[in-house]
Amino acid sequence: MNRRLIQRIGLGLLGTALALSAWVVWDNWGDTWLAAPSASSASTTPSASSAVDPALVERGQYLARVGNCMACHTARGGASMAGSRRIDTPFGSVFSSNLTPDMATGLGSWNADDFWQALHHGRSKGGRLLTPAFPYNHTSVISRNDSDALLAWLKSLPAVKQAPPAHTLVWPVGTQAALAVWRSLFFKPTPYKPDPAHTAEWNRGAYLVQGLGHCAACHSPRNRLGASGPVDDLSGGLMPVVNWYAPDLTRDAETGLASTPLADIVQLLRTGHAPQAQTSGPMAEVVQHGTQYMSPADLHAMAVYLQSRNAPGSASAATSVKTSVSPRVAEQGLKVYDRHCAQCHGEQGRGATTGAGQVAYPALAGNRAVLLRDPTNLVQMVLYGGFGPATAGHPQPFGMPPAVLELDDRDIAAVLTHLRTQWGNQASEVTPLQVNRIRASQGS
Repeated sequence: MNRRLIQRIGLGLLGTALALSAWVVWDNWGDTWLAAPSASSASTTPSASSAVDPALVERGQYLARVGNCMACHTARGGASMAGSRRIDTPFGSVFSSNLTPDMATGLGSWNADDFWQALHHGRSKGGRLLTPAFPYNHTSVISRNDSDALLAWLKSLPAVKQAPPAHTLVWPVGTQAALAVWRSLFFKPTPYKPDPAHTAEWNRGAYLVQGLGHCAACHSPRNRLGASGPVDDLSGGLMPVVNWYAPDLTRDAETGLASTPLADIVQLLRTGHAPQAQTSGPMAEVVQHGTQYMSPADLHAMAVYLQSRNAPGSASAATSVKTSVSPRVAEQGLKVYDRHCAQCHGEQGRGATTGAGQVAYPALAGNRAVLLRDPTNLVQMVLYGGFGPATAGHPQPFGMPPAVLELDDRDIAAVLTHLRTQWGNQASEVTPLQVNRIRASQGS
């Protein structure tokens, strides 16, 4: 290979790199250079005397609850919406922003255009790119009217001076250059466009699920760079770091959405409990802080949309093949169940209800959560226990005690295998290795 050819190849590679760099820069900031300054962007400090429509503030509060903004923007024991909550990712930790109207550390100097830029383009005031721990692919779905209402409510909150700690992401993940490349590969604003082939109610449900509800943030698989699928991808997957499995919301075999009455879906979202399902783990937090406050009309719209996305499937959420369990595992599983589980869930796995007819302990026979192909959530519940959400429709949920210090991996694998192979249940065996991996991933 002669020197001139090597030079040409080098110049070609350099030209390609420069062209790609220019495209990434233009892709992330080009719209700000093209946009003419607006009247609202000319003034960064809102007038203290400007009147704010109380109805707009009230709507903003409702939308913030629908979006469960508190879950990320309120540190445990901290002031509401003042940020600084640590959010762990596979690449390190980020700390949420202060959304109160403090002039120095919050949104006090932000105007409606600044806030819209953050929601629609994932850029902070001044153009700094935000990390995708903030689900701006979903907030880009939100309409400008709803964005303005959210800001009106946030501006009505008491100002809290609290700057979030610096992110602790591994280099170069948190750099603006890396974020720009990531965004060019995986992010494009997707404002919602109503589908004329469906009803207004269906479209409202789609808007809520894809936007404020950001359901695909959990119910969509992520690649190695942390990118999830499109905002309407509900095909399920393992949630990174927290290690809970978010079921595929498009498969009736996993969720039962296609065959569940709409009223029961609404009840589950409103109370966390329904005749054939109960929420736990991250979904319980969604109900606790978000969906229980939604209007009946919006909950029904979400149920209509989610049900329409479901393809009817087999009755089993796991497998139709009968599992052959060794006598030793079967005996061990029965002993553990009788000692630790039967008192609440019943000898035949039928569960128990309160005097008011509410579910106290869910039935395990025919339970889709028990039958899921991926047993991760079952292992999590046995290891760490937990409570369902406390809601107006179910104010005093019964809890599941943790067994992380009481049962070893073999005990947990055996008892879960017992649940998945008794009372008509037909699902795969859970192995001690599966339990050990989940236990190790949580550091216990």
